[in-house]
Amino acid sequence: MSNRVFVVGVGMTKFEKPGAREWDYPDMAREAGTKALEDAGIDYSQVGQAYVGYVYGESTSGQRAVYELGLTGIPVVNVNNNCSTGSTALFLATQAVRSGQVDSALALGFEKMQKGSLGSTYDDREQPLMRHLLALAELQEFAMPPALYMFGAAGVEHMERFGTTAEQFAKVAVKNHAHSKNNPYAQFQDEYTLDEILASRPIHGPLTKLQCSPTSDGSGAVIVASEAFVEKHGLDDRAVEITGQSMVTDLPSTFDDRSAISLVGADMTRTAARKVYEQAGVGPDDVDVIELHDCFSTNELLTYEALGLCGEGESGKLIDAGDTTYGGRWVVNPSGGLISKGHPLGATGLAQCSELTWQLRGAADDRQVSGARTALQHNIGLGGAVVVTAYRAL
Repeated sequence: MSNRVFVVGVGMTKFEKPGAREWDYPDMAREAGTKALEDAGIDYSQVGQAYVGYVYGESTSGQRAVYELGLTGIPVVNVNNNCSTGSTALFLATQAVRSGQVDSALALGFEKMQKGSLGSTYDDREQPLMRHLLALAELQEFAMPPALYMFGAAGVEHMERFGTTAEQFAKVAVKNHAHSKNNPYAQFQDEYTLDEILASRPIHGPLTKLQCSPTSDGSGAVIVASEAFVEKHGLDDRAVEITGQSMVTDLPSTFDDRSAISLVGADMTRTAARKVYEQAGVGPDDVDVIELHDCFSTNELLTYEALGLCGEGESGKLIDAGDTTYGGRWVVNPSGGLISKGHPLGATGLAQCSELTWQLRGAADDRQVSGARTALQHNIGLGGAVVVTAYRAL
């Protein structure tokens, strides 16, 4: 990839249960954005463009959010790409720098959510997931809410095809809840036993409540910069290089495969990961730490396979062997992941980037992955888009 791009500043708020804190989205954006600027050691006036992501909000909420950081007249682009909104903002900011349009750019995301399962905002037009849901209803009996149905159905299919067990899916939640106890930004910091995960309220298929990401309020921010900007401002000590990045949307296989696993984006992830490995000149075995989109425990196991950490149908063995936690081959979701850290849609991808930046700087405190030098990020939104990003410590 030409024109090197670096993460030079990251910041995020603590993720909170909706309504638990008296704040609004401008407050969230100010907190996360200010932290990112301070981390980079620059002023907002040095930022060339801003990409601001959120799913639930009015038009130009992005401008209102970053106006908390300053009024400089720069282009501000509002971004909405479902659960991959934050990483889409990062993708656009990285493109702006890599293309030479600007020397630095801000990606900021936030969400102020309603309590409970996600619902539609507009009922007078076709829902974006309708084609996916109709295709899935031909394979498994329809259920509500849609996201729970889709990822639960994908888990059922994996069990039927490969013999994956409910216990193996539940082990993902055991791991991620355990990781979150060391993350002060996480919505939850409670550990659970395997029996407690399995005994929590049944949701759909193998999923129980403690295997599902919660709705959350919060914000994340990332500043990316060119090599010239890093050198000019002496930021080598905090810069982390983005060595590969790809966004992929739904492919013919999403629908042609007649598979719940394909309908929740496995082939999008596989395609994006392949491109990123080629760009970065690395393979799965070269990666030390991973933040991936565990909106439900089923999706973490599916994503192991799509990212090439194991062969098709072998992800259950990976979790059984402890290969995705401290002491294993990779540490996956040291932050606690979406399941325990929380999932404010517009902020999730930027929180993932923040975590991996801290890990590669050796600044993740009690979550630190020993010797981490290479990292991989995966963020997906149905309907559909996936962003995969590779990072390297300098």
